[in-house]
Parts: sequence; C-alpha cells; structure tokens
Amino acid sequence: MDITVQAVPRGAGKRCYRTPEEKRRIVEETLASEASVAMVARRHGVNANQVFHWRKLYQAGLLVSLSSEAECARVRLLPVTVTQEPEHAEAREAAVAEFHAGAIHIEFPGRALVSVEGRADAAVVRAVLESLRE
Repeated sequence: MDITVQAVPRGAGKRCYRTPEEKRRIVEETLASEASVAMVARRHGVNANQVFHWRKLYQAGLLVSLSSEAECARVRLLPVTVTQEPEHAEAREAAVAEFHAGAIHIEFPGRALVSVEGRADAAVVRAVLESLRE
C-alpha cells in the first residue's frame, strides 16, 4: 500500500482576507471546472466550508465588490425646475368636487335604503341616519 501525503500551505495562524473579486473568482472556478469544491479550496488555501458559503452568497447575488456596492448605493440626482402655476378658482373647485364625488349606499334591511351621491352636507346625512336608527 502506497500513501502520499501532500502538505497544504497555511499561514502562521493569521487570517487571510480575500477581496470580493478573489472570492468570486474562486467560486466561479468551482462552478466552471470539474474539480470538487474541496480541491479548488485546497488549491487556494481556503477552507471548503468557506467556499460553500461564498457560493451561496454568489448565487444570491450578494458577493459583490465594494465598488459595485458603492455604485448601487450612490444617489443620483436629477435636475428639477420648480415653477409656480397660477391658481384658478374654477380648477380648484373642480378638483375638490371630484375628490368628494362618490356614492354611499346604506341599507337597513326591511326598513330603508339610503343613497347619498355627490357632495352632501354631513349634518343632513347624520340627521337622516339618526331618524332611521330609532
């Protein structure tokens, strides 16, 4: 029986921080090649579990570079010109009337059907409903 042991280079207990570009390159290598994740991880001196985690981030679209994050987060302002339009009383009244236009149908089964259409005085509606409530 012949056993071969290959030494895996490791740092002296120091953490190796990889850029998002490096992580993405390693993940894409695992996706494109026939090699196993463990083999690719070993070749790059990374724990295979870490590469599997990077793959999940990659597939979720979360493995982006800092410059890409900054690009996404940057606010883009558009030029705006503010002008004051003259107020026309007729146009305002029409808008208010359109806002309040509508219909309300209230049914008291076996007693009455009350329909209020358009603009109605709240006091009148209240008086009608209170008279039907008794």
